[in-house]
Amino acid sequence: QVQVVEFGGGSVQSGGSLRLSCTASGYRDSRFSMGWFRQAPGKEREWVATSDRYGNIRYADSMAGRFTISRDNAKNTLVLQMGSLKPEDTGIYSCAAGLVVPQDYWGQGTQVTVSS
Repeated sequence: QVQVVEFGGGSVQSGGSLRLSCTASGYRDSRFSMGWFRQAPGKEREWVATSDRYGNIRYADSMAGRFTISRDNAKNTLVLQMGSLKPEDTGIYSCAAGLVVPQDYWGQGTQVTVSS
């Protein structure tokens, strides 16, 4: 049984930084993909970034340069470091994992609130 759990989140002022982490347990090894997604109030969920099973990292264009992900394969952990945060970054941030694309297993989500 795969479980995905997020840590971190909270409130920060505009321009600030926050660090989220996610751990996926239950996989036999690190050959799976992990990703971050977010959902702003009243909007659809959007993709933030992915670390795939081959070690490739990709970002959504709107977040590249401000957000950075890093992965620790020994711990099956994915960290999302967010900088230069804006009020429009407010939302629920969720981590997901999957063998090919990160969509099979989801965490409970964590709230990020950026105030102006």
